[in-house]
Amino acid sequence: MQRYIKKRTKQNNSHFFLYYSRFAVPLHPQNVIKMKDICCIGHVTKDKIVTPSSTVYMAGGTSFYFAYAINQLPKDVSFSLITAMDPTEKEPVEKMLKAGIDVTLNPSRNTVFFENIYGDNPNDRKQRVLAKADPFTIQQLEHVEAKVFHLGSLLSDDFSPEVVAFLAKKGKVSIDVQGYLREVRDEKVYAIDWKDKLDVLKNTYYLKVNETEMETITGLKDPKEAAKLIHAWGVAEVIITLGSEGSLVYVDDTFYDIPAYPPHEVVDATGCGDTYSAGYLYKRLQGANPVEAGKFAAAMCTIKLEHNGPFNRTIQDVGRVMK
Repeated sequence: MQRYIKKRTKQNNSHFFLYYSRFAVPLHPQNVIKMKDICCIGHVTKDKIVTPSSTVYMAGGTSFYFAYAINQLPKDVSFSLITAMDPTEKEPVEKMLKAGIDVTLNPSRNTVFFENIYGDNPNDRKQRVLAKADPFTIQQLEHVEAKVFHLGSLLSDDFSPEVVAFLAKKGKVSIDVQGYLREVRDEKVYAIDWKDKLDVLKNTYYLKVNETEMETITGLKDPKEAAKLIHAWGVAEVIITLGSEGSLVYVDDTFYDIPAYPPHEVVDATGCGDTYSAGYLYKRLQGANPVEAGKFAAAMCTIKLEHNGPFNRTIQDVGRVMK
């Protein structure tokens, strides 16, 4: 008999499963998690931020910022999070549950541990990965059902091409490319090209990249040419974020220019791209067109820039930014 712990929150009947076995299989009727509109899959990290004046520890990761952002919006789109970390360090997941986020935790030998060291110049960052979590497996995900699977990769081996192909048979795959371009060697993080990109992108419906990532995977500097190439590799909907220049969406052979909304001040850019993805998919799943979804996502991103931590405002605040 496998030993397990099961917890259920009172707020919204969310569920949390933790198993001391090689693969976590949720104890849900028929062992199938109820179909969601969006399921984000990714590691929640332990981040160590070192500056000349302080050292701070906090949770992070694509899945962390994505989940909190979408959880602040009206529940017109159903959402769940699948994550993996060391079960002894599950406090961030427990906080998510208390916030009303539907989380399934798979046990991992380690929690991803990023160390970011900043000098007097905040743009000068040295990054190390002090611990890596186990990659996600098909066995962990075979009972998960969603219309869209958003993969929050942090490192290049988080999701194998086989896992992506498996999920693509169940729903649309959405990928934020950042983690696929990071490789860890002797704790140091190196920028790399994406060796399996053609195998992965042929099974990807939504792909979000920033300008630097776009150039890395395509070798092109022109966003429109890069978007066309990424589309030719199999991606149906390409989203390229261009910082203060806004963003570009390419779908159905049509380009859509999305404006940026200038923030009053830039306080914390961490998780901004993840917040954009959350807003974009949230609106697209409700039938919004690419421009409507892009503007909504850009407004969420602006709000996120103006404060520390994950997005924590309301849909009314987003609307005010868009006016």
